[in-house]
Amino acid sequence: MKKSLSAILAASSLIFAESYQVNTLSAKQWGMAHTGAGLKLGAESMNFNPGAMSFLDKRLDVSAGVTFIIPEVEIIAEGVKTTNTNVGTPMYFYAAYGITNRLSAGISFTTPYGNAADYGKDWPGAGLLQDIELKVFALQPTVAFKFFDKISIGGGPAIYFGGSFEQSKLLIPAGVLPYPVSATFSGDADVVVAAHFGILYDLLPNKFSLGISYRSEATMKVEKGKVTGTEDITALNNMIGSVDPASRLPIPTLEKGNFSAELPLPANLNTGISFRPTDNLLLAFDLQMIFWGTYNKLVLNFTDVTVPFEHPQYGPIDAPFTSQTSQKNYDNVFTYRLGAQYTLIPQLDLRLGVYYDESPVTDDYLTPESPSTDKFGTTVGFSYRPIPNLSIDASFGYSNGSGLLGRDATSGSNPDKEGDGLNARYEVQAWVPAVGVSYSF
Repeated sequence: MKKSLSAILAASSLIFAESYQVNTLSAKQWGMAHTGAGLKLGAESMNFNPGAMSFLDKRLDVSAGVTFIIPEVEIIAEGVKTTNTNVGTPMYFYAAYGITNRLSAGISFTTPYGNAADYGKDWPGAGLLQDIELKVFALQPTVAFKFFDKISIGGGPAIYFGGSFEQSKLLIPAGVLPYPVSATFSGDADVVVAAHFGILYDLLPNKFSLGISYRSEATMKVEKGKVTGTEDITALNNMIGSVDPASRLPIPTLEKGNFSAELPLPANLNTGISFRPTDNLLLAFDLQMIFWGTYNKLVLNFTDVTVPFEHPQYGPIDAPFTSQTSQKNYDNVFTYRLGAQYTLIPQLDLRLGVYYDESPVTDDYLTPESPSTDKFGTTVGFSYRPIPNLSIDASFGYSNGSGLLGRDATSGSNPDKEGDGLNARYEVQAWVPAVGVSYSF
């Protein structure tokens, strides 16, 4: 029970596991493995490289779409295979306007961070995680200016808002009491602002371009998180004492107070090149660096929470319970992306892409709260233009972190993770279709 209780107090750590950052915010570019830092993408450049937005073909460019992330996360522990297949639906909207031939302005609305998982109420790792839902929205006003017809810079604030999460864990397993008891941790994050800027150099116009963009780190702050349980925790303490007074383990009165936490949104550095060897063929390569090294630990600070216990001489005592730390020690990582687009006929573009995504989680820190593996992905897609200014976009991707890329973890391999790990095999794969529409005039 000590192990289970210790893991309970590491609530919310899945929120900033490797899987929370969304990189599928364009149905067009997802077909090219989500390349874009070195491409002129109109309004969608706000996501990939704001510096490219001034290269608009039309006065107004609008794009919108949604992605369906269909995961299959398998965790094999104690001879039991548990699977999460909860579907995520990140969406995007971009609108850009050419004020002059050199100056453009735009705004985007996206869901750049999100996660959903449900492993059930009584799987072997239920004391670490039962289910979670996380969502964060972003609004980004952007301005871009073009110099000398070949060089453009742009940027703007990335305003993150609407951040919220809810996560449940098993608090007391069946056996200690006649029935299992779960607790749900939930909270809303404050609005936070980052900066996103970039530059595009159209070295050989419409033939060869270079781009780089940077999105700064931000910190989401949860000020007043709440804990609710299926039972009153004070009553549970009394019940546990009556069931087995000799081994009574008091539970912190989590539901009587609040918790706060600071959660990092890592910086991203994207560099890209694009090359058009023929009028019909476009190639792109992106190197994305994600500064996950900023995620060293998660600290939950509690207020108005005590740990009641029976002192052999003085009787009942309420000791303050102030904080709990879960070590993460993530690494900075790279994602390598390669994409191609071929214009088959003037109304139809075909796309193909591959990527390799490194995991920031080392073997010693792998837990059910961060089921991370290195992943290899392939994508395909197309755009069809039934009329000159309208594009219907669709793409499909498959990501595999299973087989040789799957990972094993031993909970006792790292003292930092005592009570916060599980002997298990982790395998991750996902099917990711996306649809969108864009219009310019």
